Amino acid sequence: MSAAEPFSQSYAEARRKFLAAAEAAGLDVQSHPHPMLGMDGEALAMDVVRDGPADAAAVLVLSSACHGVEGFCGSGIQVALLADAGLRAAARAAGVALLHVHALNPYGFSWWRRTTHENVDLNRNFQDFSQPLPRNTAYDEIAHLLLPADWPPSAEVVRAEADYIARHGLPAWQRATTSGQYHHPEGLFYGGHNPTWSQQTLRQVLQEHAQTCQRLGWIDIHTGLGPSGLGERIFACRDDAAALARARAWWGGPDGRGVTSFYDGSSTSAPLTGLMWGAAYQECPQAEYTGIALEYGTLPIEQMIDALRADQWVENHPEAPPAQIAAVKRQTRDAFYTDTPIWKQQVLDQAEAAVRQAVAGLGRLDGRVG
Repeated sequence: MSAAEPFSQSYAEARRKFLAAAEAAGLDVQSHPHPMLGMDGEALAMDVVRDGPADAAAVLVLSSACHGVEGFCGSGIQVALLADAGLRAAARAAGVALLHVHALNPYGFSWWRRTTHENVDLNRNFQDFSQPLPRNTAYDEIAHLLLPADWPPSAEVVRAEADYIARHGLPAWQRATTSGQYHHPEGLFYGGHNPTWSQQTLRQVLQEHAQTCQRLGWIDIHTGLGPSGLGERIFACRDDAAALARARAWWGGPDGRGVTSFYDGSSTSAPLTGLMWGAAYQECPQAEYTGIALEYGTLPIEQMIDALRADQWVENHPEAPPAQIAAVKRQTRDAFYTDTPIWKQQVLDQAEAAVRQAVAGLGRLDGRVG
């Protein structure tokens, strides 16, 4: 299989390839239909494929499209992994069931948006909504700059942004913008006021497939942060020393530094709130849980944020000229999916390595305990 073959140009194509790969591997597909339709009128679904016995002591979740448009990368990886007979055999030998969750947010995938149909960032939506939601006062301060009255932003808005960054630094701008907010429903990185369809459906998947295993691993595939083509392995667990030690033993290389964390400031990601992996602890409390977000770089952070700003602006302004909307949509997809053979090969090589390392860790093949 060439590097380009598993990847697609639309959600509909990606889903067809995923379903075909599952069929070729002799695996059943469990589909959870989404209530909305896709960009081309196609049906949407969160599709789940389990490769391994129902009573496996160890389960490795491989998930794509938490942030919709990022699914172009994640889906391609899943299609390639399903066709990797050697990897599948290694997982079976280790007693690890591979659980592919394709298109956590199929609406965003199809419509080239990062958010769900509720305009919610799924990876900020895992909150206890019976409690008061956190207030991102830093976002409040720059909300009018992020989404101004006109797009592109006026010279005055650009100067105000530059002034904020000069006074506080680019990391502070990133943190204010991306960490999650719950008081601007038409804004960026909005975490919502209720559980989304995607959140509720993912919990059902975990309840069905991961409530009896002893060890649970999770590799959630993302794009948009870091150097182009580099897959940063971001610690995706509670701030727990034992879990961090396992993650760094599995994925961190000889010195463990290959796993980064926003807890200690080593990650390109700002500290975030309402993260999806919290569901692993809530739905699978019996399991020893270890996870990472595998985050592939595409564009510099400023360009990535500007693409999201433009996308949210046209979402808020459906009266915008069709040519402008189309250009912004293409900009959004290109910000999270580098459609080149070199980038795709880099993505696939690093994903396969990360999955094999997780299988070894979960299966205790390397002799480590944790």
